[in-house]
Amino acid sequence: MSSPLVRPVEPPAPAMARALPAWVYNHPEMARLEYERILKPSWQVVCHLSQLRRAGDFVTLDMGRDSIVAVRDSHGEVRAFHNVCRHRGARLLAGHGNCPGAITCPYHGWSYRHSGDLLGIPARDTFPPLERAQLGLKPVRLQIFLGFVFVCVAGTPPPIDQVLAEVAEEFLPFRFEEMELLSEYVEHWECDWKVAIDNYLESYHVPIGHPGLYRTFTPDYDDQRRLHSGVARGASWLRAQPSSRWTERMYQQLIGSVATHLPERERRRWSFYSVLPNLGIDVFPEQMDYFQVLPRGPGKCTVRGAVYGLPDTRREMRIARYLGGRINRQVQREDQFLCERVQQGLASDSYEPGPLSSIEHWMLEFHNLLRERIPEARLATAPARFN
Repeated sequence: MSSPLVRPVEPPAPAMARALPAWVYNHPEMARLEYERILKPSWQVVCHLSQLRRAGDFVTLDMGRDSIVAVRDSHGEVRAFHNVCRHRGARLLAGHGNCPGAITCPYHGWSYRHSGDLLGIPARDTFPPLERAQLGLKPVRLQIFLGFVFVCVAGTPPPIDQVLAEVAEEFLPFRFEEMELLSEYVEHWECDWKVAIDNYLESYHVPIGHPGLYRTFTPDYDDQRRLHSGVARGASWLRAQPSSRWTERMYQQLIGSVATHLPERERRRWSFYSVLPNLGIDVFPEQMDYFQVLPRGPGKCTVRGAVYGLPDTRREMRIARYLGGRINRQVQREDQFLCERVQQGLASDSYEPGPLSSIEHWMLEFHNLLRERIPEARLATAPARFN
């Protein structure tokens, strides 16, 4: 029997979670290690299969020092290669389009089949004996899932269908494989890629930073779910109270009667899926989008995204997509504004990492990934040397 004078020992309070130190958001060596250890060994979206319908159709993805091209060959297979000529390294293709017959280097005219095999060398007799089989385009690991083309530049992450297995079940009613491209964009933001990802991973800022979204939907942190390590979903639900703004109010009134291909519950929900390290997938009743945040040097990033929808010529669907897109574009402009203000604030010598809310836990998971892969990120100041 314990003595009444002996007080039980209370367990120590858990350490308070804090954000990363400011120096990691604008340091050249940190940026290099992030690319090598986090981004290269991860799955990246190139495009949707609907953008590669015919033989020779291609789409490129530029990421850091690398450029990847996905192309459909004459046998109907989609392939991915490093977008680099095997002669002198010229970049072969840019953007998207169709290269009929062959991929031809714009510098010296070396040509490659859509299968990646070397096809032709101008002035062939001026070269020593060459093994053509050794000079084809270098392949990149590729996987097609839910109608999207994913590539991995280096490393051996788990297959993307395993990573997104639970997501696939939630996506089934939307029929992603049947969708087609509606629009695409590339934007350059004056903030580090991690600032932009931090922003997407937490909805603590929504009531203040996104007043239109907050008028129209409940915050997604009221209905969050962890699907897999590095994959999470938050759902925002259409409010019953009509918005005071006409765009938002019209969307609220219209979307339920337009998105009849979905169960009634799915017509009231906007869902936001985060896939570490840098992919966001947004699913709406009338359309969906993805975006990647790609580093553009320390303190700068590129946001690359595209919007897709099922083929639908109804006037009501066009209106719903216009209204939903308008709300979403406003959210993106607000996010850019907020992220660039954070980048500016991180430059102040007065900044110290503040405590994190329980509704910033996905951001903390991202930060812990950085700390695991790059241990120097745990330090309060930049080290003189990195391992």
